[in-house]
Amino acid sequence: DDLILFNIHHSAFDGASISIFLRDFSLAYETDCSLPLDDEALQYTDYSVYERQMDMTLSSDFWQSQLHGYNFECRLSLPTDRKRSSSDQRSGLASIAQISFGEDISTAFLNYASAQKVTPFQLGLATFYAFLFKISHGQSDLCVTCLNANRYKSELQNIIGMFVATLPYRIQLDSNWSFDELVKHVREKCFSVLGHSHYPLQYILADSHLNQSNHHFLETVFDFITISYDMDHFSLNDGTFEKVPLEQSVNLAKFDFMLRFIYNPALDDGRLSCRFTCSHDLYDKSTVEKIGQRFQHLFFQLFFSKSSAVEIDQSITSINKLLLILPEEYEEMRGTLFHRLPSIFNEGMFIHFSACFLHILGGS
Repeated sequence: DDLILFNIHHSAFDGASISIFLRDFSLAYETDCSLPLDDEALQYTDYSVYERQMDMTLSSDFWQSQLHGYNFECRLSLPTDRKRSSSDQRSGLASIAQISFGEDISTAFLNYASAQKVTPFQLGLATFYAFLFKISHGQSDLCVTCLNANRYKSELQNIIGMFVATLPYRIQLDSNWSFDELVKHVREKCFSVLGHSHYPLQYILADSHLNQSNHHFLETVFDFITISYDMDHFSLNDGTFEKVPLEQSVNLAKFDFMLRFIYNPALDDGRLSCRFTCSHDLYDKSTVEKIGQRFQHLFFQLFFSKSSAVEIDQSITSINKLLLILPEEYEEMRGTLFHRLPSIFNEGMFIHFSACFLHILGGS
């Protein structure tokens, strides 16, 4: 087999640039001539100059209001195995859990997004917020770092360059919200951020008087990638090429705790999947695998009801009622509970059940 290898530094090339590059490469190869250049067309260097000259007062005010009152010193209470070292050095090694959703649950997720008039990114983010709320034992002021395409003008759609912005998406949950209500708040949050996605992260941090030591609130990250056909395939005359992934000998973690959804509509099975990539400095592999199982269980509670007939629709009940305890854990605790306390009443059972669950999460 013939291979073509492109090795381009990420500082000059984002994910959206791939299809642009392959399209132009294929056109240049098939026509055997240089691509026509429009002297009036916007180039990446022009965008950089334009960005520096923009009046960003409104965006500065927006981001300051978004983070006003947020406790940057309060870390998200996640089930880590180790504390970060005082030197804050990283090994870069990752602990990973991969989840592939079945066809029914994937279809239910996408249908729900369509019915609620939200993007898959927004619905995935809302699900992540609900999960963080539960796994942190009810922390309601949540800030998640998201990767934004940042091609907010039509003139930027066909330019090769590094436009991706790293932005903090903060939401203050009400434990009494239904999942439907949470989704609506996330949709509004994403729309509000869209108009200010060009404001650089370093400005956001400077405006909030943050330094390197308190950037840990940016270490919880969400991303959603949609794989288009032209990102995986391209043609050169009569030859069709497919993208071949390069296997990494070592899995790397750029952040402490990251969830990435991948949606590939071309696949017959497993078109929706997600991956937890967590720093091995903080999380053992077994811990991340358990976290992945809990997330899958919550995902199933939210969207299985959309793909089958069930009596209770979890999306219209309080997010506080969502459970992270796994079915086998429930059976184990129920057996232990009835063995030790055969005459316990429901209220006492619930208290004991909750205490056991908190113990499980703390040690998982």
